[in-house]
Amino acid sequence: MQQQKEKLRIDKYLWAIRLFKTRSQAADACDHGKVKMEGVSVKPARAVGIGDVYEVKTEARKWVIEVTGLMQSRGPYSEAIKHYKDITPPEALDAVQFQASSFHTGKRLSKVGRPTKKERRDLDGFMDIP
Repeated sequence: MQQQKEKLRIDKYLWAIRLFKTRSQAADACDHGKVKMEGVSVKPARAVGIGDVYEVKTEARKWVIEVTGLMQSRGPYSEAIKHYKDITPPEALDAVQFQASSFHTGKRLSKVGRPTKKERRDLDGFMDIP
């Protein structure tokens, strides 16, 4: 396979196997120490090799992956999962699932926070009483 002889950056690889939505998010993760190999942070330009094991922290969960193939460009999920093996220990999965249930989505809960237009009128009417 000619593909395996070429150099592939870690940020491009993580984007191609769909751990990150954009390549810049993958590069930012590398820059901020969220991608490690053997406990050492890696830079976005690091070359990926088959058999390498990486620890990757995403917003959703923590991954421990082993590279089984190189994927140059982003493809469908069914193809992407063939290029790595998820070897995340089960205890790490349990801890992250607990955290994910309280993950903030950015949406405000219903009836919490700012008053509705009707509630605001009621408040204004209440405050205007002499």
